[in-house]
Amino acid sequence: MKGSLDDALKLRLKEMIIEECEKDEVAPEDINDDVQLFSDASGLELDSLDALQVLMGLQIQFGIRLPDSKAFRRHVTTINELADFIQPG
Repeated sequence: MKGSLDDALKLRLKEMIIEECEKDEVAPEDINDDVQLFSDASGLELDSLDALQVLMGLQIQFGIRLPDSKAFRRHVTTINELADFIQPG
């Protein structure tokens, strides 16, 4: 199944982002699947340090390695894109 169609995977990703970036004031359901994570519209206020934290979380929880935070921010911009990257279908 394609990752963007897997609600359990997307929930797990949102929970990981909240935990890794210490955004405890944000609930998973507050994160829109199609909004760019590193934009003001996401409400997460993520920065380059948060990108590194998310990269580390992806490595630990999913065994996924991306070269650096800039590549991550370029190629994986939304929850749906991240889910599809992890689980292409």
